[in-house]
Amino acid sequence: MSDKTPNLRHLRAFHEVARLHSISAAAECVYLSQSALTQAIAKLEQALHCGLFHRRHNGLYLTEEGKLFHHRVGRCLDLLGQGVRETIRSGERKDATRHPAADPAAAVTNTHLRALLALQHAPTFSSAARAIGVSQPAVYRAVHDLEDQLNVKLVEKTSIGISLTKGALRLVRLARLALKEIGQGFDELSDFSGMDSTSIVVGSMPLARTYILPSAINRLSELRPAARISVVEGPYDDLLQRLLSGEVDLLIGALRDPLPTNDVVQHLLFDTELSVVCRNDHPLVGRRGLTLADLAAYRWVVPRTSTPARTWFDQLITREVPEVRQGLVECSSQVVIRELLTGSDRLTFISSHQIQHEQQQGILAVLDTELPATRRPIGLTQRGDWHPTPTQRLFLSIIKSLSEQLSCGRSAPGLADT
Repeated sequence: MSDKTPNLRHLRAFHEVARLHSISAAAECVYLSQSALTQAIAKLEQALHCGLFHRRHNGLYLTEEGKLFHHRVGRCLDLLGQGVRETIRSGERKDATRHPAADPAAAVTNTHLRALLALQHAPTFSSAARAIGVSQPAVYRAVHDLEDQLNVKLVEKTSIGISLTKGALRLVRLARLALKEIGQGFDELSDFSGMDSTSIVVGSMPLARTYILPSAINRLSELRPAARISVVEGPYDDLLQRLLSGEVDLLIGALRDPLPTNDVVQHLLFDTELSVVCRNDHPLVGRRGLTLADLAAYRWVVPRTSTPARTWFDQLITREVPEVRQGLVECSSQVVIRELLTGSDRLTFISSHQIQHEQQQGILAVLDTELPATRRPIGLTQRGDWHPTPTQRLFLSIIKSLSEQLSCGRSAPGLADT
């Protein structure tokens, strides 16, 4: 959680003023004095470097910048409210005789969230405190105060310390998404002012040696020089969890069937074929119509279990020729796979798009095999309720445009997956 995140109470105050067009009416809703609320709006405008309201004789009305930010604040508060409701509904009551407040989400503060988020990856209050630069008692008080406010247990003891309860983890995920909305709001206001500083985090799956992604990044950098892009690699399951919590904006690679969760949507970019690949001077290079019996004489290096490429390998090759399991190497690093192939007679089973550079340089080759079709969908995976910023939408359109060129067979970057 960034130290620059606006005070949640100020965000609620801004939201009510925008809804009611009145400082006095909003002050009653958020339990602030009119002067305190006026100061809260002023601080928020100062932090955002823009005016949020037009002051008129009949009330306060949102500026264009205010409308942009109000949209994000509304989504933030909705997500936070959803997280609190789900936590209360699914969590264990701290005091069975007491019920939470009528609007428990309104009691959640920045201090509460900062402490709770720190505990997600920390086994003790002390380690969580060190991670966010506060004292251990401060974290302890914040978490237990939030437990009192929601009347739900948020932490539980484990063999190595403490961990968040299932209810607390629900709140953490939706709180991260809520805070992500505010970050996007800042990005949209920067873009509106002509100083775009949008951040895009792309999850690239293991072995995603892509050409479309680098080309899309270069193109976006030409159009939006100040945009910040991070590419995160990792196994699909890890990236999916980061996507669901808002740490990653989109995934690029092989699409899953069935859909892993109803919280995401998939967009097809194109289909790609899997191939049997080896070093350029392998004994099988140049032979036509290779069969499974021909391939079984060699050892293999393949993607890890549960990836689409590995599933195809197991269905088409391992099931028919079980002896290929002998000496099998599982690897998710394309660099390591390339070195294993060039230094031995091993074979691998990947998309030919992944080795375009190596083919052009005469390092690796695709074998002519008599295998069933292995076409797999490659595309984008996003959260179902994701509202991208204008710069993020531009990035998506660039990726889709490059993919269309590839699908049409024109000279364009390619894309591979796990």
